Amino acid sequence: MFLKQSTAYTVLCRNETQRREENAMKKRLAILLLAILLVGSELQAQDTAKPTLRTWNDSTGQFSIQATFVRVNGVQVVLLGIDKKEISLPLTKLSAADQQYVKERLTSDSRASKTITNTIGMELNLIPAGTFTMGSPETEEGRQTNEQQHKVTISKPFYMQTTEVTQGQWKRLMASEPWKGRSYVKEGPNYAATYVSWNDAGFFCTKLSEKEGKTYRFPTEAEWEYACRAGTKTAWSFGNDEKVLGDYAWYEENADDIGEEYAHQVGLKKPNAFGLYDTHGNVFEWCHDYYEEDYYQQSPTNDPQGPESGSSRVLRGGSWSSNTRFSRSAHRIRFDAEFRYYVIGFRLVRELD
Repeated sequence: MFLKQSTAYTVLCRNETQRREENAMKKRLAILLLAILLVGSELQAQDTAKPTLRTWNDSTGQFSIQATFVRVNGVQVVLLGIDKKEISLPLTKLSAADQQYVKERLTSDSRASKTITNTIGMELNLIPAGTFTMGSPETEEGRQTNEQQHKVTISKPFYMQTTEVTQGQWKRLMASEPWKGRSYVKEGPNYAATYVSWNDAGFFCTKLSEKEGKTYRFPTEAEWEYACRAGTKTAWSFGNDEKVLGDYAWYEENADDIGEEYAHQVGLKKPNAFGLYDTHGNVFEWCHDYYEEDYYQQSPTNDPQGPESGSSRVLRGGSWSSNTRFSRSAHRIRFDAEFRYYVIGFRLVRELD
């Protein structure tokens, strides 16, 4: 059963020891490639430092160009020339100094903590920048027509909450209980907060940002799917085998069908490769974006923010009362920003300083 009370709403998360001297070119290249592959072959390493226009030279001294480092694709270094056009060069053809510069840029976010805990007990993991394929292939079971595949680049790393916002966290900040006395709720500090509209959750973000002097917000739809996939291209972040979904998610079969008709405690299932729990199932999660059926067909490649206007907001992830197709990494639904329900919650993003 997907929604129990409303037939109108049936469509409903190395520091590696320094290598020896610069003469070990192959070893330096291995470090770069490993940094790229750490979060999956689908991701591409991005420059997380402030872009700097500089002079680049080849290893033979035969050419010199003015450009800004952008990213590494495989063994190719992508630069942005002063004419704003991208230039792709083999890493091994660059001078030793330029190769060292690339290495430093790729690891420039290593000073940021990989996991942080904020003042109301939220744990957030650092999600690296990268490029991935958003949407689903036409062959994926349960696929909908609004899931057209397209490349998306997330240009900056960000922190994402490892779980959905809990009742305890909501009460600590807001001093309210919107789920109190409502149907299909089990109360407790570690249960996912529900009956929270997009507008309610937005106010939560604003209040937490003011409290901590940091920027908390919804994830964009692209950030949400990127973080959920964690480098995978499959229907779920763990693969395509529906039989193991119960290891990672609360959904119809292991919750609703056995009488556990409520959002469950967070963090009890297995996490994805980014250390995020319950991105599949438990509660649908609000995203920043307005919803548009064919947005994927004209969305920008870099950091898409969603349509400029709309009548509803995107939710992702599936719920404890929905079937398997709703919990897929690519599945999209939408509701009005004022809508509150027992299968709707959210998780937060915190921007890096």
